[in-house]
Formats: sequence, C-alpha cells, structure tokens
Amino acid sequence: MAGIGSYLKKHTEALVKDVGIETACRLTGRSKATLGRYYSDSEEHTDRFMPIDAVASLEKEARFPHVTTALAELQGITLSYNEGAKKNTETGGVNSDVVALSQRFAMLMAEYNQSIEDGIITINEAKRLLRETNALQHVLLDMKLHLEEEAT
Repeated sequence: MAGIGSYLKKHTEALVKDVGIETACRLTGRSKATLGRYYSDSEEHTDRFMPIDAVASLEKEARFPHVTTALAELQGITLSYNEGAKKNTETGGVNSDVVALSQRFAMLMAEYNQSIEDGIITINEAKRLLRETNALQHVLLDMKLHLEEEAT
C-alpha cells in the first residue's frame, strides 16, 4: 500500500503545481499547509490524501487530470479525455498532431540522451523525463481524439 500511497501523493503534488498553489488554495478552500500535507511523503502524513471534491475542483482547472489518471493507471484502465471540451482551441487535426508528436518525441530523446550521458539518471533528470513523457502523452491523446472524430 505504501507504493500506491506514494504514487498518488506524487500525482497530487503534480496537480497542485499544475494549477498553482495560490489558485489551489482558492479553489479548494484549503490552506497551503493543508494542501502540502496531502502530498507530503512525511511519515506523519502517510494516511492523508486530498478529498475527491478538491481533486475534481483542481482538475477542472488543470492542464491534465493528474490524480484521475493515476487512479485509472493503478486499476489498469486507460483514459481518454476530451481536453477540447474545456480549453482546447486548436483545430490542427491529425497532420498537426503528427508534427507535434515527432517534435515531442525528439525532445524526449534529447532529454534522455542528456540524462544518461554519465550513466545514471538523477532525480531531477527523471523529473524532466517525466515532464517530457507527460507532454508526449498529451499529444498522443489529442491525436487519438482527432482520429476518433475523423472515424465518425
């Protein structure tokens, strides 16, 4: 269970940072300290998790549903979300997605190449790789949505 808790806390932190701590406080009605406890890996906070209503409020404003995706992944579920329903104003279609996909993949490989140069991947390098991987995932989801639109 410790691994699951840690995994959820990391995604909770990503959600709060995505929205911004001040905005997160305003949207949830909770203090910075309380929000920090939800993603703290300190022993005294291992059993504290963000309530689902707070997650829903934050994910509505976030660029990506961090916690919902983490919960789905823990259950072996793949999500498809329609970012366009709330924020996406780009209508480039599949061709634009292919270009964005190749650019993002190139950025991921460049980051990996730089990270592995000394034979080890540090925590900061792993975080940068994770950011690039998440960005690549966003592009793939957009591409999937465009392809689904064209198939119907």
